[in-house]
Amino acid sequence: MTSNLFGRALGTVSPQALQRAETSRLLYSLQAAPGIRFDGSDRPVWHSTSGDGDKEGQEEGIWAHRAGVNCLTIDEFEGRYMLSGGAESSILLWDLESAENTLKSSIYKPTVKASKSASSHKFGITHLSFYPFDSLAFLSTSYDHTLKIYATETLSPSASFDLNSVVYSHALSPIADHLLVACATQHPAVRLVDLRSGASAHSLAGHQGAVLSVAWSPQDEYILASGGSDGTVRLWDIRRSAGSLGVLDLEDSVGIGGEDGLGKHARARSQGKAHVGACNGVVWTDDGKHLVTAGHDERVRVWDVGVGANALAHFGPIIKNTHLSTLLPLVVPSNVGRPGDQVMLYPNEKEILMFDLFEGTLFKRLKAPGVAVAQASGSAGQRNIRNRVTSLAWRAGNIEIYSAHSNGVIRAWKPRTKEEVDVEKDEMEQIDDGEDESRKRKRQALDDVFRDLTKQKITFT
Repeated sequence: MTSNLFGRALGTVSPQALQRAETSRLLYSLQAAPGIRFDGSDRPVWHSTSGDGDKEGQEEGIWAHRAGVNCLTIDEFEGRYMLSGGAESSILLWDLESAENTLKSSIYKPTVKASKSASSHKFGITHLSFYPFDSLAFLSTSYDHTLKIYATETLSPSASFDLNSVVYSHALSPIADHLLVACATQHPAVRLVDLRSGASAHSLAGHQGAVLSVAWSPQDEYILASGGSDGTVRLWDIRRSAGSLGVLDLEDSVGIGGEDGLGKHARARSQGKAHVGACNGVVWTDDGKHLVTAGHDERVRVWDVGVGANALAHFGPIIKNTHLSTLLPLVVPSNVGRPGDQVMLYPNEKEILMFDLFEGTLFKRLKAPGVAVAQASGSAGQRNIRNRVTSLAWRAGNIEIYSAHSNGVIRAWKPRTKEEVDVEKDEMEQIDDGEDESRKRKRQALDDVFRDLTKQKITFT
């Protein structure tokens, strides 16, 4: 970093190169931030002011959603507000710039909670997304068959659409004017809901089973990708009467180039599978040229969308994916990281894997330190919920990610260089030393009282 600043001062390093170098350093130094906790309960935050152990371990039972966290999303305008959806149908709004600081940690409390009402979701939340043009509204889908629009400030629903089948995920184009929400449902067709008319516009038929994931192209407002339980990944042009542009085939590493190498006048491929098993994750890169898919064959594949070719990126045998719920890899923005690198973060059961997207090189395994199982309020037993990473969210304007876990915890991951870790360790040791001294004094006082009460009295005559 010092050499880059010196080079910038001399004019030998451009501002863009300096930015790349700094963001790369921060990205590859991501680690768990155990001092950041998200508490969705109604209990007050315990502020420890002394070293006594009466409240020791109280924060070990902190959870965001008691029954588990299914999904996360962070607004892309300020990178300040985060929404979390619970397995028990609750939705919480968190202000990432407002924390209650204790002696050893920063604890976030939700600013607003979705109140239980006749118009709110009845079952677990499957997907959340901020309205792409205004963070004052967001969309949610649930196992109760509905798509709802909420006001962010109050978390009160303003519209609801019943799709008559389980909704696994939804997508709204970040660039389009048509305001069509694509919904992946248990029904074997992609459902399009028009927010302007308030009705289901039409369906895109082609999958042979449930549709598990959908994603709009970030560069073309009419192009949509979907993955289904039949293992196929389909591309759609919603302007066409037939709709489907074809399917992706894992056996095809050449693609269909057409006359110009970009698919012009090429015959659409109607047969082929992207995964040997259900495909429950579809994500675009921000330039719209590649598609990333995840499937139950425990493979992540990268596709050149221009010709529909398998890019043959291989991520090794460590990929895990066995659940029917949507599992979305997180593709880091292309302006972050070393030049030429595109980084992908994959929620791999109890850890997060950092890969080079096109080479499949494993950069890092992000593992949280020992996580205590959260306790149910007022219960003597512990909640026996498997700690699985269910969702990842990137914080815009920062090199930070947040992860949702099936045991009810939300975790923060921030850059921490070796020097910062050493400084934090020294500070914690000083705090622990101070607590040890206080405990020693209290223990000595108790020993003196005990000795005075129990020692044998001697009388002289």
